[in-house]
Amino acid sequence: MSPDAAAVQPRTEPDAESWGRLNPRLVLVNLSVVAAPLALYGATHLVTGGQVNLQVLITLGSFLITCLVIAGISLMRLLTTRYRLTGDRVEVHKGLLFRSHRSVPVDRIRSVDLTANPLHRVFGLTSLEIGTGESSESAGAGLTLEGIAKKDADRLRRRLIESRRAGHGLTADEADGPISAMDWAWLRYAPLTVWGVGGVFIAVGTVYRTLHEMKINPLELGIVQDIEDRFGSVPLWFGILVTVLLIVLIGVIGSTVTFIEGWSGYRLEREDGGMFRVRRGMMITRSVTIEERRLRGVEVAEPLLLRWAGGARLKAVASGLGDEEENSARSRLTPPVPHALALTVAADVLAEKRSPTALAELAGHPRAALRRRINLAVGTVALIAAALVVPGLWLTPVLVHAGWIAALVLLPVLLAHAYDAYRNLGHGIHGRYLVTRSGTFARRTVALQREGVIGWSITRSVFQRRAGLLTLGATTAAGEGVYKVRDVAVSDGLALAERAVPEVLGQFIERRPGPGDD
Repeated sequence: MSPDAAAVQPRTEPDAESWGRLNPRLVLVNLSVVAAPLALYGATHLVTGGQVNLQVLITLGSFLITCLVIAGISLMRLLTTRYRLTGDRVEVHKGLLFRSHRSVPVDRIRSVDLTANPLHRVFGLTSLEIGTGESSESAGAGLTLEGIAKKDADRLRRRLIESRRAGHGLTADEADGPISAMDWAWLRYAPLTVWGVGGVFIAVGTVYRTLHEMKINPLELGIVQDIEDRFGSVPLWFGILVTVLLIVLIGVIGSTVTFIEGWSGYRLEREDGGMFRVRRGMMITRSVTIEERRLRGVEVAEPLLLRWAGGARLKAVASGLGDEEENSARSRLTPPVPHALALTVAADVLAEKRSPTALAELAGHPRAALRRRINLAVGTVALIAAALVVPGLWLTPVLVHAGWIAALVLLPVLLAHAYDAYRNLGHGIHGRYLVTRSGTFARRTVALQREGVIGWSITRSVFQRRAGLLTLGATTAAGEGVYKVRDVAVSDGLALAERAVPEVLGQFIERRPGPGDD
């Protein structure tokens, strides 16, 4: 047979036994979705005392129809999806009316993540996501297999990692193994977040809106009327105090429950093939992989309450973790942990003897940066006071007194935050890393590899120009994309950029001769 004849021969269909399929138990998961509107109907029936109007039936009916449509689509996906791993690529075929044939080369795989929600876990299933480091909306994005058996997902993930390692010529490292694991003593840091209190308001708003859509007035429910009858005669200040304490208590409980659910079984380890793996979760289990050669640094985040308690969180600054939302969720390397432990894990992840973020020799920023923050604090207090005093001059003296009292209380608080924000400013170059630190409500210290900086952005507001300051942004293809050195002197900022990545800004800098130069 001639070469030309062989070239025109049609491609034969691969053996059906070489293709994998989604697990049939996915049908049970789909049918379980219908239980949600039924449970909502039962809860509504109890809340309304057995009185269900037409609006409630319409709302529940729409929920039921939506769930049935979703279940039908999932069932079609079960019947039409198949996948296989060849020597150099992963292939996924799916669709009935609109067929999709996707293929991703193994050497383009950046991550292999496993996620299982409670329903999946009940039936021993999981979802496997193969990431290529590109946006999920782009044509070259990765692949997702939702509803395969956990043992099949683990086996496929292991084969993908081995294929990728063989393709890149990587070998096992002696340093491979566990880096950090869950310690329940960290539970003391769980309540130290505003998200718990914020979640209370979100939950209350969601319930109120749902009941309102059903034409149910929450204020007319029996439980609300009972509370009003029992405590309607207490002083206003006491009611406000009790309400605040109750919200804080519920927020603390919510934060603790969220911590337990999100970080149970936490384990960070380095795997063969140059990959980091983070496993965590109780109800929803997650397994996230980060390619070590795409790691560009780390970020130590210290929210205010957590910082006061001596805690911190560690995030990876890496490329290939998806868009902004996906990067925020997948870059977490630790839960809230003791600050010293966060630095130890950072050093281990970066393969350094000491974390660059632990170094205290960061250059301070000029006093003009402090004046900017003091002016902002004073201006904020003045605006709040004026918003109360000015209407009070025409309406009631109560607003006038509220204005000067608010100014008297807020001024020292905001001035203290202004000084803290200035004290937290810092920058420096330590070995391979550019280090920058800023923030008061959430202090962030970022160590970014200098070779990962691909450009600089320089911004100067009107007030910065008057103060002789600028904000220097290190542009990178990892993490948030830009990491800023805020309110640094012009000469210091330009010198820092030139020293961190030589010759990038050199052609744009005009060097003025000093007094001793010829």
